[in-house]
Amino acid sequence: MDHQPPRIRPMTLADCDRVSEIRVRGWRSAYRGLMPQPYLDALSVTADAEKRRARFRDDGHDGVVNLVAERDGEIVGWAVHGPYRDGDIRTADAELYAIYVDPAHLGNGIGRALLETSVRQCAPSYARMFLWVLRENARARRFYERAGFHADGAEEPYEAGGVAVPEVRYLKAPLP
Repeated sequence: MDHQPPRIRPMTLADCDRVSEIRVRGWRSAYRGLMPQPYLDALSVTADAEKRRARFRDDGHDGVVNLVAERDGEIVGWAVHGPYRDGDIRTADAELYAIYVDPAHLGNGIGRALLETSVRQCAPSYARMFLWVLRENARARRFYERAGFHADGAEEPYEAGGVAVPEVRYLKAPLP
C-alpha cells in the first residue's frame, strides 16, 4: 500500500482516454452482480472516451468540475462534481456526479482524496452535497457514510440494459 497521498488536479482533455478506461473498468468491477452482465460487457472505453471528450469541451460553462488523481505520474482515479441536477434543472446544491478509482488501486486512499477535494471545492458555494449510489452497492455506501454522507430517503431507478436498478440518494450537510 502506498501511503503517499495522490496528487489531485483538474482533468485535461488529454486525460479523457484514461478516465474512460478507469470508468469502464470501475463499472465492470463495482457493479458485477448488481447490473445485467450483458450491459456491463457492452460498455466501450472507446465510445465512452468519445462522449467524454465532447462533454469535456462543453463542461466548465455550467459549474462542472472534473478532477483526476495521480500517483507516480499515472492517473488512478477520477471524480466529477457540480450543481445538483433535478431533471434538467441545476439547483443551489452540489452533486458528486461520479467517482471512480482504478480497481487495481482500491483501498489506497485515492477515492477518499478525490471525495475530500470535491467536498472542499464545493463548500464555499454550496451548503449541501448530494450523490446517487446503487442501493445494493454496500461497499460504496460504507465509503460515503464514513465520509459523513447519509441516505436521505430518496430513491429512483437507474435503467441498465432494460432493467431498473434502484439508486438511493445520499446527502452531506452542512459542507465543512
